[in-house]
Amino acid sequence: MIRDKNSTEWKASAKHGGGEWMAERISSVALIPLGLWGVYAATEIVGKGYDGALAFLLDPLNAGLMALLILTSVWHMHMGLRVVIEDYIGKPGAKGLFLGLNTLLCVIAAGASVFSIVKIALTALGGAQA
Repeated sequence: MIRDKNSTEWKASAKHGGGEWMAERISSVALIPLGLWGVYAATEIVGKGYDGALAFLLDPLNAGLMALLILTSVWHMHMGLRVVIEDYIGKPGAKGLFLGLNTLLCVIAAGASVFSIVKIALTALGGAQA
């Protein structure tokens, strides 16, 4: 289908998505150093068992970077899946359902991850039982 450059649809699609495109690029760039730190973290934790992983995350810097890595990754995943759903799911009802599921699962993943990291930090302070 050929679109007329003066049609409303053409103008709407040309102006839509710029902020989302920029957010995807920002999260991609942020994930480069965070991903490298994640590789470092994995090499530090591997072979040390539960106690080694716990000790690693008890350091506030490591806990903060881990939370930032997870939140940025989940945010990036949410944006990418949203684009795929919007582009390839044609039926409005199905599109809405999948967009809602995408958001729900990403919120659950982010919430459970941050909850776990905070629980570890509170355990270190003596505020909660492990």
